Amino acid sequence: MGRGRWRRVASQVGRSVAVWAVSTVTMLVLAGILPDFQLQSPDGDSATTIAVTAALGAGAFGVLSAVVWPLLVRLLLLVPALVLGLLVFFLNGSLLLLALRLNPAGRPEAAPETAVIVAAVMSAVASATGAALAVRDDDAYRSRLHRLALRRGRTLPPCSTTPGTAVIQLDGVGHDVLRDAVELGLMPTVARWLGAGPDGAAPPGPATAPPTHRLTSWRTDWSSQTGASQLGILHGTNHDVPAFRWYEKDTGEVMVCNRPTSAVELQRRAVARTGHGGLLADDGASRGNLFSGGAGESALVLSVSARRGPGTRSRAGYFAYFSDPANAVRTALSFIAETGREIGQSLHARLRGQRPRVSRGGLYPLIRAFATVVERDVVVAAVVGDLLAGRSVVYADLVAYDEVAHHSGPHSRDAAKVLRRLDRALALIENVAEHAPRPYRIVVLSDHGQSPGETFRARYGLTLADLVRAGCGLPVPRRARRTRSGAEARAAVRAALRRPVEEGAERHRPARRPEPVVLASGNLGLVSFPDVPHRMSEEEISARHPALLPTLANHPGIGFLLVRSEEHGGVVLGARGARIPLADLDADPGPLAVFGPGAADAVRRTHSFPHTADIMVNSSHDPADGEVLAFEEQIGSHGGLGGAQSRPFLLSPLRCSPPVPEGTELVGAEEIHRVLRRWLTEAAAPPRVPAQAAPESEAGMPGAGMPEAETPVTGAPETDGESEERAA
Repeated sequence: MGRGRWRRVASQVGRSVAVWAVSTVTMLVLAGILPDFQLQSPDGDSATTIAVTAALGAGAFGVLSAVVWPLLVRLLLLVPALVLGLLVFFLNGSLLLLALRLNPAGRPEAAPETAVIVAAVMSAVASATGAALAVRDDDAYRSRLHRLALRRGRTLPPCSTTPGTAVIQLDGVGHDVLRDAVELGLMPTVARWLGAGPDGAAPPGPATAPPTHRLTSWRTDWSSQTGASQLGILHGTNHDVPAFRWYEKDTGEVMVCNRPTSAVELQRRAVARTGHGGLLADDGASRGNLFSGGAGESALVLSVSARRGPGTRSRAGYFAYFSDPANAVRTALSFIAETGREIGQSLHARLRGQRPRVSRGGLYPLIRAFATVVERDVVVAAVVGDLLAGRSVVYADLVAYDEVAHHSGPHSRDAAKVLRRLDRALALIENVAEHAPRPYRIVVLSDHGQSPGETFRARYGLTLADLVRAGCGLPVPRRARRTRSGAEARAAVRAALRRPVEEGAERHRPARRPEPVVLASGNLGLVSFPDVPHRMSEEEISARHPALLPTLANHPGIGFLLVRSEEHGGVVLGARGARIPLADLDADPGPLAVFGPGAADAVRRTHSFPHTADIMVNSSHDPADGEVLAFEEQIGSHGGLGGAQSRPFLLSPLRCSPPVPEGTELVGAEEIHRVLRRWLTEAAAPPRVPAQAAPESEAGMPGAGMPEAETPVTGAPETDGESEERAA
């Protein structure tokens, strides 16, 4: 025992000396290249003096980086994350200048801007050297990775044979997108889990490792977006979440799923409805999510960011990652590179005349870089710490693909490159699981997909809000009046009112009622009349605005409407006078037919929500190419019905019982929650003997007739040496 400990100490000292030596050489090389960086006095020094100066400077910089840098990062938790990435270079350069001033061997000098460059290069070289030296040393590799867990004040737990569960959400990656990425060789880690070759093809011979995971598609609710799906997955219910944003008449507030105050309220309602804290309540960790899932450890969680108190701030998750200066420099450099990559890709798309296309200027390059670099790096590092801390369950969301696909398209080359990087993140997590104190089952899923298509505004020249205003006889912008849709809507108003509408009179007519609230969630639109305290019926809307419902239902860019009916309870309206009660949709789906199976059930469920809008508007859908028309400025959208947005995936280990019986469809985020909860129960007390088949009376129950999971083998999922080197 003592001999092994001394061997580890000697190995660590040897690596530290090697990193110091490489840093010294790096400083000498930079001093010879950069004119504003000098290690010798103006009168000249001997080679020995210069070498000693470089060694002392590199050593002082290393010590300051290890001691002072974590304190600086903790102070900078008050700084917005986007600004923090830019301050990294300035602070690292300041530490180098301080190290040079403390050097007793000479009078080294460096201009401030040069110090920034030297510090960045030295941090990167030191990080790369340390990683290279630790590649074949499992103890060193584990020690290097679990520093994040130790910084949280946790000691490494004893080994356990009870499997933990790590759930990684690839935000917005649809089932078909994942399958195509595997076939194209973009995601070799996922391909290996599924038993496919590196190019996605089936393995040629028996020597290839068998599959370790199964791929299952599932169907979302009508509201195919992260807020509804993640609330259902983490808390077991997404009742009364009709869209990404909606207007609540009883409070007069607009709820937005990615707004901290709304996330807090939605989580509170979910906990009150289910009576339990969430999926992660038992020794769980929530990373990068909208909701906490009841986890005791949270980082970058929106519903926690609105609360005040120790350990509840969402930026606290940045400290553990950015306290390592090498991590900070690496992420900052990647942030700048990703920003430049987005600017270049946007310019290239514009020069090629790519269609469809949306604006990608303003702050979007910085937002994309934050989602694809900073958020990814911090969340993955947090998951690494959780695995090495031996937590029972971890749920993390990686939003990179969703952000890029919104603006570049779900099948674009830009999005494909993001999938490659996400696969590397999965490989790292898998590799770290081998060094965890307990075996882990890695589950990967998505909350929704994305459907391609140009925007409603690009195709018709006006927004949904413009069309609603025109149908209500309210003033619309001049650009909207000149479009065919705007002219037709105004003509319908004149016909319904049986009198002409003069341009000037319409423009200056005082508003007698509050204007309708029109909100968009992807290709799902919501229209509410705030002056009416209840959900208006079809009859009430037609009495107030006779032309509105026909204008919307007959527009070629709109697939169908959902409204309450005093006669039938609820009806779906479509083009050419289609009007089908909800109870009759199974026999005659009408305009819902092109949206596929399950559309009627999704519409009926949303109709039952207390805060469903007066008019629910779903865009048209072309089943031939899967395109929809987003009411937002997105060429890859989700939030409604139509196309791949409603078909995400669930990638689960074969050690877990099947999600649903063979031939049964997995429907709804709430069902995903029940499946994950079943797997957590299996992991906590894995049965040694398969359970007997359930009786026929229980066959219709969720999970009935499921084969029980086999007793898991102690250890992490199977991997190969190539993935280990890639992760290191």
